[in-house]
Amino acid sequence: MEAYIYDTIRTVRGKGNKKGALNTITPTYLSTLCLKEIRRRNDLDPTLVDDVILGCVTQVMDQGSNIAKTAAIKSGYGDHLCGVTLNRFCGSGLESINQAAAYVKSGFSELLLAGGVESMSRVKMGSDGGALFLDPSVALPGHIVPQGISADLIASKWGYTRNDLDAFATESHRRAVVAESEGRFNSRISVVDINGVVVLERDENIRPGTSVEGLSGLQPSFQMMGEMAGFDAVAIGKYPEVEFINHVHHAGNSSAIVDGAAIALVGNKIAGEKMGIKPRAKIVSIAIYGTDPTIMLTGIGPATLKALGKVGMKPSDIDLFEINEAFAAVVLRAMEHIGIEQDIVNVNGGAIAMGHPLGATGAMLVGTVLDELERRDLSTGCITLCIGGGMGIATIIERV
Repeated sequence: MEAYIYDTIRTVRGKGNKKGALNTITPTYLSTLCLKEIRRRNDLDPTLVDDVILGCVTQVMDQGSNIAKTAAIKSGYGDHLCGVTLNRFCGSGLESINQAAAYVKSGFSELLLAGGVESMSRVKMGSDGGALFLDPSVALPGHIVPQGISADLIASKWGYTRNDLDAFATESHRRAVVAESEGRFNSRISVVDINGVVVLERDENIRPGTSVEGLSGLQPSFQMMGEMAGFDAVAIGKYPEVEFINHVHHAGNSSAIVDGAAIALVGNKIAGEKMGIKPRAKIVSIAIYGTDPTIMLTGIGPATLKALGKVGMKPSDIDLFEINEAFAAVVLRAMEHIGIEQDIVNVNGGAIAMGHPLGATGAMLVGTVLDELERRDLSTGCITLCIGGGMGIATIIERV
């Protein structure tokens, strides 16, 4: 049985701080906005939907107490609609869609809503604590370091320079500016409003005019913690072939902290017939892959190759890739590992330009690549993200 994507919706992304436009908007509101909009756009009978699966990384305060069910209650779909919230760190939004696809392909469900949400201005990253980073009995034997140190370790191990990373970041912004100006984000809700008052109309973090020269003045973000807190020594202890950590990542070539939500409508053929709508794509293959938790962010390549191998595909069979821009070195390493060129990767910019709302990003990227496949009349796309703790996730879709 096939699992189809019937539609995708995302909000605009707001800067994830107190000055961000979406700071006054709760994550429940953002999630509910997506649920209502996907229902409106498809004239969807809400009784056909079994469940809402939402990825959310920091599940405390506004995002605690199963925000998926909270959004289901607020959505107006009816009391029958269930909700479950999951956390696979940065891969959560894509994991939600993959789990929905698994439900559909197994025959246990006909139609689900899956995506993610993260309000990083209201619920600070790391607010939920956790033994992975705070319990010495876990962190010390695991050689656990902050993600920024892992990103700088990748750059040091594979020889990516500060200029390489800043050039990649500059291109991310340039592509996002073009995509914004040409209205390429068809799956995006163009306006977030409250009672008719417009709060945000575009992805807030895109910076026209970003240049390598401008970025060169930014100070490395992780050098002090690496040197003063001893994390460089921890990383080198695990990777002694790296003589020193070259701290090359900063706020301009790392993913921006933002707020946002996204939802996909995933179902089988019978659900589409009941809704009276045609699917936009089918989910061809999914994969996860575990990696060393010290370097942590290298799972994209092996997860992608695993997903391709499951269905007898090669990287050259994929028309467009969306690789989450957690850090510039992560994408450079992933492209090298997979064996692909930048001209088919993140063609409308990525998280360095637009931001990375942790639990939502994977679902957003599904919509982004599907929009672009349709615009270019291409067929296949691959969405992939690195994940904290040492994981990678990948999903292959094909237009129908």
